[in-house]
Amino acid sequence: MIDSKTGPYGALILRLSLGVMFLVHAGLKIFVFTPEGSVGFFQSVGLPGALAYFAILAEVIAGVALILGIATRSVSLAMIPLLLGTIFFVHGGNGWLFTNEGGGWEYPAFLIAASLAQALIGGGACSLSNYAFPKLKRT
Repeated sequence: MIDSKTGPYGALILRLSLGVMFLVHAGLKIFVFTPEGSVGFFQSVGLPGALAYFAILAEVIAGVALILGIATRSVSLAMIPLLLGTIFFVHGGNGWLFTNEGGGWEYPAFLIAASLAQALIGGGACSLSNYAFPKLKRT
């Protein structure tokens, strides 16, 4: 049974953690690898280079939306295909452990599980959707 007093705060912690993680990964692609470097990497693994810009934009939008608690369920679900792509095209061949050279697929798999859990439980406490659309309860 989920504790109705503390459950919303657990959802809040998960939502903020996922949001920050997506923003940090976008920042990594922007400030460390650079957008051009990210394009080159995407091309090196057989993906269209323009997909790098989509990934950066998706991570920024998802990060901000999750931190604010806007469309939490939809945003969490929308990020799962992107995370699956990191497993199939980047990390899957590197083994399980993320500490392996090139990074394994354990971390993206965990993020998929966390995103799915977030989609199932909603935005929780302090979600902007709760205040903007209180009757809809669509967090």
